[in-house]
Amino acid sequence: MRNGTFIVAEIGINNNGDVDMAKKLIDMAHKHGCDAVKFQKRTTDKVYTEKFLNSPRDSPWGTTQRAQKEALEFGKKEFDEIDRYCKEVGVPWFASAWDEDSVMFLRQYDCPYNKIASAMITNKEVATEVAKEGKLTFISTGLSTLDEIDECINIFAANKCPYVIMHCVGIYPCPSNKLNLSAIQTLKKRYGCDIGYSGHSSSIMDAVLAVVYGAKYIEKHITLDRAMYGSDQPASLEESGLEKLMDYIKFAQVSRGNGKKVIIPEEMKVREKLVYW
Repeated sequence: MRNGTFIVAEIGINNNGDVDMAKKLIDMAHKHGCDAVKFQKRTTDKVYTEKFLNSPRDSPWGTTQRAQKEALEFGKKEFDEIDRYCKEVGVPWFASAWDEDSVMFLRQYDCPYNKIASAMITNKEVATEVAKEGKLTFISTGLSTLDEIDECINIFAANKCPYVIMHCVGIYPCPSNKLNLSAIQTLKKRYGCDIGYSGHSSSIMDAVLAVVYGAKYIEKHITLDRAMYGSDQPASLEESGLEKLMDYIKFAQVSRGNGKKVIIPEEMKVREKLVYW
């Protein structure tokens, strides 16, 4: 955690089902000092209906939703290699589970963190299974109401599982006039816990301003190239953007100060020169 801000690089499905691409993204996150990398895990036939999976969708892997979803999904072989590589590089990894089977699958890796994706916040079964593990869990709040957030938080509280509530807007990419970053303070007042921000803006400024608003945890999608195939690519940061993000967050964090209005020692010398009585 740099200067009090924990940075998660969301790789998600931006690896396009390619482990070598995933490794390059892990390297990129590690190179620029991210605290962890995150993936996603789904059991395709549990998360999506047969009707949806058979519906048309053009992709590099076929012409149906099933072809696209299955091509993007890592299995045990791929996650075994991700686990091995992250340990070799020295960067923690974790994943958001989108169904109960995926929660069970991920347990074999003993990841240090968990994630409740915005789409899963109303899934009590998944939330309960995740909360049972007692790991620090990032709970994204896009697509949900305060009452729905309350219900999810109650599950984690009942299981005495630590959590961070992540302000999020479920639009990919999210335009600046929809970010509603002041909701970070709303969540802080309502829940009295650490608040983070999961950003889907193609800019870096949303995350920087989120830190100014009080977010202690930041999650941003990363990519090798925004022009690559994938719905998340346009809402992601390329390496140059990630590098700037890390620098700007550091600036935002240290420049906040402690809020006390006093004359600091460095000002005294200037005061003696410029202030006349």
